[in-house]
Amino acid sequence: MATRCGLLSWDCPPPEAEVRWVYQPAEVQYPDDTWELGRISAWWTDDAGELWCRLRTLPGGTGPQWYRYDPDSIRLLPSTGI
Repeated sequence: MATRCGLLSWDCPPPEAEVRWVYQPAEVQYPDDTWELGRISAWWTDDAGELWCRLRTLPGGTGPQWYRYDPDSIRLLPSTGI
């Protein structure tokens, strides 16, 4: 979504004071129905109330990027014992 300088990107992240840093394992589903492990390192809510997460896929996947959180395609995994 929009930040002060346009769309979210590595070069233009949301304002630091509005970001909640976390360590949250996750699974990401792609359009071809494959799944990949990932990790959410931050949450941010934009002015319209949309929830965004800073997600990185593992291992060796793409670097961290901001995505609009969709619980149907980004599943949160337990971060401590089961």
